[in-house]
Amino acid sequence: MDAQALGRRLAALRGSQSLEEAALYIGVTPHALAQYEAGLRVPRDEVKLRLSRYYGLSLEQLFFDPQVHVS
Repeated sequence: MDAQALGRRLAALRGSQSLEEAALYIGVTPHALAQYEAGLRVPRDEVKLRLSRYYGLSLEQLFFDPQVHVS
């Protein structure tokens, strides 16, 4: 998955929760999460694990499965 597609997916998964709340739970700064969601940065592997736990998806679903759709 390219950085832009990943960013769109992460932003859609966060939904109405604030950037600050999500970043706090994931353990990154709001600025870092905003950059991931904008497709400007790709998270490190340990952050990918925390993102998958936060969104309740496996790593494969979150980063590689085109069948996982978010609204």
